[in-house]
Amino acid sequence: MENYNGDEQVRVKAERKKGKSLWLTSLVSGTVASMVTSSVFLFGGDFIDQGKSSVNESTKTAGVEQTESVEKDRSVTAEKLSTSTDSNDRAEMVESASKSIVGVVNLQEMQNQNPYQRQSTESETVESGTGSGVIYKKTGGKAYIITNNHVIEGAKEVEISLYDGQKATAAVVGADALTDLAVLTIDASMAPEGIKFGNSDSMRPGEEVLAIGNPLGLDFSRSVTQGIVSATGRSISVDTSDGEWELDVLQTDAAINPGNSGGALINTAGEVIGINSLKISENGVEGLGFAIPSNDVIPIVTELIENGKITRPYLGVSLASIEELPQYYLQNVPEAAKSGVMVTSIEAGSAAANGGLKQQDIIVGIDGTKINTAAALRKYLYTDKKIGDKVKVEVYRGTEEKTVTITLQKP
Repeated sequence: MENYNGDEQVRVKAERKKGKSLWLTSLVSGTVASMVTSSVFLFGGDFIDQGKSSVNESTKTAGVEQTESVEKDRSVTAEKLSTSTDSNDRAEMVESASKSIVGVVNLQEMQNQNPYQRQSTESETVESGTGSGVIYKKTGGKAYIITNNHVIEGAKEVEISLYDGQKATAAVVGADALTDLAVLTIDASMAPEGIKFGNSDSMRPGEEVLAIGNPLGLDFSRSVTQGIVSATGRSISVDTSDGEWELDVLQTDAAINPGNSGGALINTAGEVIGINSLKISENGVEGLGFAIPSNDVIPIVTELIENGKITRPYLGVSLASIEELPQYYLQNVPEAAKSGVMVTSIEAGSAAANGGLKQQDIIVGIDGTKINTAAALRKYLYTDKKIGDKVKVEVYRGTEEKTVTITLQKP
């Protein structure tokens, strides 16, 4: 079996003007035997080019120009000494923070085919992908580790690699595909203390950040790269195993590569202000990486630790964007409805069924908020509403516009 650094796929969508598509790469370094790709997807970044998507980004060297002064200027001397002290402080901070960064290895079961028999006769557990994780806290004899859902999704076992070389099998506490977060535990006696989380809302474009993780796998574990916050409040449309979602992210130009998924984006105080998750990979594009803000991470992680899952209001419908439908569906659709989402199926006994939604209804709004994608609908329900709330759903049924009142239920 030939091994290579392969792609763990998690589909992602990103919109650009004039119909150009961007390729978003999740930052998992993988080892797989074979891979079939299709459609538009976010793939777990390796450095092997597949299709039109190139994860190979040319290395951009940030040149630090050093000049010598022939003048005996005391202020210059003082500045150099200050820079040296700052550098030592930074190195000490990074050394401390790096101890809380772990390697996360996704081990999956693979069936071996006997060439003389039609059926698989035995299986073995093999490494499918490698990412990063952050030790969040130690309590109750357990160390809790945060990583990305796409790092551990589909794993039969998850192995943790610690800074001192120890390895441990992790238990999965819970995972959430929409927010791309997962929580693992190992025995607390093996782990250092957790790293402090900072306030991502306080970060401003231009502020310095450092990314720490395991690019290209464990051989480069706890690598550190430097950059700035390029933008805050970005939203990336991702197509996950639980459906389409709008993921809120911080944008950074700190170099992040395959294997960095689940690692830390830290501020100059050594606090985690983001969990590295995605990058844009396209010819001619550099320095576009994304991290899930810490202020979004903590509430999800807290609920996963408490309940093992995220419970959200449930509508009970399957949806399709109008643009995905065959043209014959649209012949009698009013122009105002062509920016909505169509209900393709309704679960019996669900909130939607009880509220009177019908198959082929086109949802165009909810509580006065315009809806043009399934992700926008989920985003509104999951962030602004809770179980038991009533919502007014504006739909087109044929050419007739209706408003349906629905009481949101548990899944």
